[in-house]
Amino acid sequence: MSFVLSNSSLSNEPSWKGVSLSIHGAEKRAQICQRRTAASYPVSQRPPVVGHRSLPQVRGSIKMEVSSSGSSISAGTGGKTKPHQPVAKDVNIFFDELEGVNSPSKDDDSLLHHGNLTSTSDDASRLEVVGEEVPDKNKTNGLYFRDGKCRIDYILVYRKSNPQTEKREVFERNIRAEGLQMEKESSLTNSDIIFVKLHAPWEVLGKYAELMNVRMPFRRKIYYLHRRYKFMNRIEKQISRFRGWLPRKPMKLDKETLPDLEENDCYTAPFSQQRIHHFIIHNKDTFFNNATRSRIVHHILQRVKYEEGKNKIGLNRLLSNGSYEAAFPLHEGSYRSKNSIRTHGAENHRHLLYECWASWGVWYKYQPLDLVRRYFGEKIGLYFAWLGWYTGMLFPAAFIGLFVFLYGVTTLNHCQVSKEVCQATDIIMCPICDKYCPFMRLSDSCVYAKVTHLFDNGATVFFAVFMAVWATVFLEFWKRRRAVIAYDWDLIDWEEEEEEIRPQFEAKYSKKERMNPISGKPEPYQAFADKCSRLIVSASGIFFMICVVIAAVFGIVIYRVVTVSTFAAFKWALIRNNSQVATTGTAVCINFCIIMLLNVLYEKVALFLTNLEQPRTESEWENSFTLKMFLFQFVNLNSSTFYIAFFLGRFTGHPGAYLRLINRWRLEECHPSGCLIDLCMQMGIIMVLKQTWNNFMELGYPLIQNWWTRRKLRQEYGAQRKTSFPQWEKDYNLQPMNAYGLFDEYLEMILQFGFTTIFVAAFPLAPLLALLNNIIEIRLDAYKFVTQWRRPLASRAKDIGIWYGILEGIGILSVITNAFVIAVTSDFIPRLVYAYKYGPCAGQGEAGQKCMVGYVNASLSVFLVSDFENRSEPTSNGSEFSGSPLKYCRYRDYRDPPHSPVPYGYTLQFWHVLAARLAFIIVFEHLVFCIKHLISYLIPDLPKDLRDRMRREKYLIQEMMYEAELERLQKERKERKKNGKSYHNEWP
Repeated sequence: MSFVLSNSSLSNEPSWKGVSLSIHGAEKRAQICQRRTAASYPVSQRPPVVGHRSLPQVRGSIKMEVSSSGSSISAGTGGKTKPHQPVAKDVNIFFDELEGVNSPSKDDDSLLHHGNLTSTSDDASRLEVVGEEVPDKNKTNGLYFRDGKCRIDYILVYRKSNPQTEKREVFERNIRAEGLQMEKESSLTNSDIIFVKLHAPWEVLGKYAELMNVRMPFRRKIYYLHRRYKFMNRIEKQISRFRGWLPRKPMKLDKETLPDLEENDCYTAPFSQQRIHHFIIHNKDTFFNNATRSRIVHHILQRVKYEEGKNKIGLNRLLSNGSYEAAFPLHEGSYRSKNSIRTHGAENHRHLLYECWASWGVWYKYQPLDLVRRYFGEKIGLYFAWLGWYTGMLFPAAFIGLFVFLYGVTTLNHCQVSKEVCQATDIIMCPICDKYCPFMRLSDSCVYAKVTHLFDNGATVFFAVFMAVWATVFLEFWKRRRAVIAYDWDLIDWEEEEEEIRPQFEAKYSKKERMNPISGKPEPYQAFADKCSRLIVSASGIFFMICVVIAAVFGIVIYRVVTVSTFAAFKWALIRNNSQVATTGTAVCINFCIIMLLNVLYEKVALFLTNLEQPRTESEWENSFTLKMFLFQFVNLNSSTFYIAFFLGRFTGHPGAYLRLINRWRLEECHPSGCLIDLCMQMGIIMVLKQTWNNFMELGYPLIQNWWTRRKLRQEYGAQRKTSFPQWEKDYNLQPMNAYGLFDEYLEMILQFGFTTIFVAAFPLAPLLALLNNIIEIRLDAYKFVTQWRRPLASRAKDIGIWYGILEGIGILSVITNAFVIAVTSDFIPRLVYAYKYGPCAGQGEAGQKCMVGYVNASLSVFLVSDFENRSEPTSNGSEFSGSPLKYCRYRDYRDPPHSPVPYGYTLQFWHVLAARLAFIIVFEHLVFCIKHLISYLIPDLPKDLRDRMRREKYLIQEMMYEAELERLQKERKERKKNGKSYHNEWP
């Protein structure tokens, strides 16, 4: 009995203007043969049935009949059309109780073929096209079954020696019960490794595409041109004529090398088998692209049982318990070709991506985002779209940061403060540590004073304001860019349609159900008390791990205060004379090692806490895990930087009354030139080391592993045999994508964004370093995805998820931290107060370099050497400076001299500086936040042209639906009149 597709059951369904289904080039009949169902077992030997509610009921066989003209396809069952069946409550899932009775043997070895590149499947479950010759290329490229017709949609890998045979056997039997076709193949390099090749026939793809609301093209877009005035048309003509004189844009890709991605030029709608004639189907084998086919197969595998029990479901659990070793979709062939892509074209999409995207020679080109989305899915496409947008927005930030640095270089010789420091040979500074640190001339820190001026100059405040505004503009324009991408990729309404419950959540809370307020269907429910208790435990774990980070920072602080005295007594003069720089440098390197070690621990803790919370959906799981890992790594990476920026040298006391740690170690002081140089060293070293390490782990580690695998294969089988490996064998030898998907890529960039914005006032070159890294990062990630990793499962996503909220939080935090860096860490405020209140230009309203004369002397206080504590008294008496023991030394602070009525009390200038710092923080924050909110208000989230396009598309779709329904009713009326059947008068 054939199943003929028709639109006769659509009288109550809205449809679109007659878009007939045409299969071009299909001159022959195409028959889709039956798959294995429960009916293939004798009744007496049929295995028991276990019901599962999340899968649709498997129906009878489907045949498609194509007319000789290939113009249309109609649907029906025995001449009558059954309405679309909703998801059934129960699904027949089979478990063998009688081994060897009309059932495959262990692991279904009857499907196994040894030593062949491809293997045959059961003829009864294979698509056969009568009279059609299959190209030999399909049989040898490793992308099809042995018949060359059934494309491999998914690969499962296991070892025959694995003891989980029974679970795997039941799982594979239930896979076939769902309609998937299967072949097995033994590995050419290891007979213990078995590859299971899966293919989804047309009826399975159609059924699950409808269930998953997969959007497919049904009508080409009609582009509407706005009416323009003659004046505007003339201006546009002049601009286009001027552009014609300019050289061709080198950053744009050659459109001739990119394929015409049809779905981007078509209106789309959720796929429906009842309305199949509305969709543009040129070839049913390519109607669903490879990424969509793999996603549908993965959806099925995630909901198939392998054992009785509420938790015994899904491929992920079989991968975790070792039943299967790997699961992945195939790459579309090799990424290299002997022929040039310009002369012979691309061999496949993977080859095209390599040449136009992953090759280092196209580092200056725009990314082919539509092709990336087609091959890897929307989720990965959105990541690269965001990364490209972030990299492009770094250009103005890097340019301004470089300008600030060059401004410091050009004004270095005119800086009055650095001149006074370099000329202060008669000012003797107090030791910076106990006993072993000697007295030193202020002029010895001349180099540090000049380096500090490169980053702390008059343009620093402007740059801090600019970066705060830049972060807001970056996020606001990304929202507009994301809206355009979401529209072009049909992601506007995706989240509401396709959000699914995690199998783990469904299995754990299957006994408690409640009605979904949106769908009206019962779904598993987590009690409020259970959820709260889990969240409290998780929050406690987060707090404990943050305390571990603070303890690590405390250890670094102890290291700094202990080693500064050790380096001061070192026998090498180079280290002895630069003891503070050596202490800072080694502390930063040790801190980096601790950061990398703690990251490994944080990952395990975050995974445990996230699974403990039992999130409902995959997006909730990802958001929860992302937030924990970001908090851990952000605190881990920036805690030492916060200490140096805001605490180093702030609470040390003064000579003769130093504050001590555990009443033993004297707290570390800043260099005579200030603490900004320490902050610059911390940021520069951490940023360079972190980015270098990340790039190595992302590309170097997979390259080394893949090289070692290829080397072993060459030694065992020779280079010629290796080239004849099928595609599944080649992909299996590649490295799998990490278990958390794009988490590591996003986290690396978000942490870099934090470094670029949070302390940018102290290190203006951070955006430039980030830009250079990201230019490499884009091609490095592309090369890794195309060549070094197995093909990841194509996943859909509407935006970058919780990362956007984290970016907004970093933008707000950056305003606060930069205000404190300028006011507290740098000398900008003390210099400003001196220029307007205490300098030569006091009361004149000027603040030039001539007004800074005497600033260095005014910022140093005097200390009587005889007032030193016994444990702080230096071993040297300072006689090497003047020939006699020193009586006085200087230190950075605003305190009264020792012979004043209140020795070492704060001066009036200290309180003026403190008040100015607090006032600056308040004014700076309010001003920048007002600018940020004003920009956010002025920039709409949706571009005006996109809003108009969306409204017009909605209007056109309504018109097409109305016209198609009207045409269908008129056609039915004519057919009834032609057949002579009586009918009631009806509209129209």
